[in-house]
Amino acid sequence: MSHSVSAQSPLSFEIKSANLPLVMLRLKSGDVAVLEQELRERLAEIPGFFEGEPLLLDFSSLDEHTVVALPALLDLLRQQGLLPVAWRGGGAAQAEEARSAGLVHAPDARARADAAPSAAAPSNPAPQARGEVLAPVPTSALVIDRPLRSGQQVYARGRDLVVLAMVNPGAEVIADGNIHVYAPLRGKAIAGARGDADARIFSLSFEPELVSIAGVYRTAETPWPAEVWRKSAHVRLESGPQGDKLIMQALDMASRAA
Repeated sequence: MSHSVSAQSPLSFEIKSANLPLVMLRLKSGDVAVLEQELRERLAEIPGFFEGEPLLLDFSSLDEHTVVALPALLDLLRQQGLLPVAWRGGGAAQAEEARSAGLVHAPDARARADAAPSAAAPSNPAPQARGEVLAPVPTSALVIDRPLRSGQQVYARGRDLVVLAMVNPGAEVIADGNIHVYAPLRGKAIAGARGDADARIFSLSFEPELVSIAGVYRTAETPWPAEVWRKSAHVRLESGPQGDKLIMQALDMASRAA
């Protein structure tokens, strides 16, 4: 005897697949004290930047026997506004601790910039970071056509930022992709804010308080090179045997236009 089942949909709910974009923190050390110091140093430049973001912990760069004080790490991440929800990679002991902490196993989860170069740590003066946050792929640009005053902050989430007016001292321009300032840049410029090491910073008059790409930064406490100071210039990140460093180069606009 055959039986039929009603295909009528419930009126009170629906069940559908959903994709949740995650920030990914790839751990390179289980030392929570070191992680805390370096994470606070990095996030201090962009306070509130990751507020309320769901987070994927990636243990794949750790030895499977590395002990991670996960409760302390999760408390630290939540203090910084992050919401740890899942993990991937790691050994059996790490997996058991993650499960006990209520994290979801997400072995197939991928950050949107997994194929991009790794995010780097602040090189001046902070030590190399053990954790990295990977970036989403930038899409269309956010265009700002007004001057930015001290205390103002603009963030181009998941895309490039184009500013057509002056960025005054005390102002901040932040982008997950590139930053273009077609005016004097006198405040802070943070490109590749979620780890895009290919991001660049461009300005028609280079006079910043700070520039940063994928966490590698330099401040005006060290005088800017004469060849770029108050000139058209761009900044990029270069990796080499000695680590990551920012390269600043003048833009010869006249010869390019010829």
